[in-house]
Amino acid sequence: MFAVISDIHGNLEALKAVLDRIKQLDISEVICLGDIVGYGPDPLQCLDLIAQHCEQTVMGNHDFAVLYEPANFNIGAEQACFWTRQELLDDSQTERRRTRTRFLGSAPVKVTRDQMSFVHASPRRPINEYIFPDDVYSNVNKLTSIFERVDSFCFVGHTHFAGVFLPDPDFYSPQELDDHFDFNTAAQAVINVGSVGQPRDHDPRASFVTVDKTQVKFVRVEYDIQTVVDKIRAIDKLDDFHGLRLLEGR
Repeated sequence: MFAVISDIHGNLEALKAVLDRIKQLDISEVICLGDIVGYGPDPLQCLDLIAQHCEQTVMGNHDFAVLYEPANFNIGAEQACFWTRQELLDDSQTERRRTRTRFLGSAPVKVTRDQMSFVHASPRRPINEYIFPDDVYSNVNKLTSIFERVDSFCFVGHTHFAGVFLPDPDFYSPQELDDHFDFNTAAQAVINVGSVGQPRDHDPRASFVTVDKTQVKFVRVEYDIQTVVDKIRAIDKLDDFHGLRLLEGR
């Protein structure tokens, strides 16, 4: 069994709570689908914890933006990227600064194991393509093209909406699936693991999944949201909205 996490977004309190739950479940292997940084107040501490606890980590669009340049970001997200970059550069310990930058920059855009693949966004555009639940109604051709690139099961994050896409096309939320998806029910699926640090499915709890040979289980974890809200509010270069939205999971 292993765990898959994604979209931490500098939320240290959420990440610690998720890692604690993973430890309680006696899971030793963790795969991270990127966006370790962006939006949140503790990007460096989150980088250190991901480097320490995750066997494999792929590149997210915010990770890429911090290293290079934000593209198609709103103003708040762009400002958070520039602030995070400066936090990285301002670290007075040269070797630690280099280690963090090297870790972030060396992340691949895709990893595979057995018949499963792991990307941040989508199998078609691994770093920055959104796959939304509404796409099953409004953009069928997009989903058809995406599933042409899926051998069996692909794990993604990016939208911060947990759930399972099937090639029909169809989408099932964790609630509709009773929080688990059995592999033997479909030959192909794109599984969104949700977001650790900034859920947007109107459930403020941190989200991740566990995976064994037969199924995926969706897990939600409560954490101290108000502390994160207060931290963001105390940083002038971070938009207060990035904290306030956490209270409602939006």
